Amino acid sequence: MKIHTCILVTLLTFNTAVYAQSGPASLFQDLGSEAGISQIVDESLLIILQDERIKASFKETNIPRLAQLLKEQFCVISAGPCKYTGDDMKTVHQGLGINAAQFYAMAEDVQIAMDRLAIPPATQNRLMAKLAPMKRDIVLPQTRP
Repeated sequence: MKIHTCILVTLLTFNTAVYAQSGPASLFQDLGSEAGISQIVDESLLIILQDERIKASFKETNIPRLAQLLKEQFCVISAGPCKYTGDDMKTVHQGLGINAAQFYAMAEDVQIAMDRLAIPPATQNRLMAKLAPMKRDIVLPQTRP
């Protein structure tokens, strides 16, 4: 009996330690890590560039560079192992006159992309909650030339 108890205690201790180390998945993992984030950004940009509400805002944009920066940004804000190499949001959007409707249109397009990629709603909400505070640095008055 002592041997069985000892084995049981050892197994329970091992299982508890493994669970404690792995814990719940991070947002980065839930998004599919770098490959999943890449798919989300690529799908989002396909939708954004066809969206009549906002596509004109991107006519002068280097889309491959934008895609790379969005992938880095999504990775960083989801606690992934990436480094964001772009400028801060306020600097990038200063003077563009992006309004709240445009901001929300882009957010909607990102959610549509995640729906198409079968990202669970709870995971979508966690990402959107990380993106939402950026509104204050993106929705800025347009500067006159």
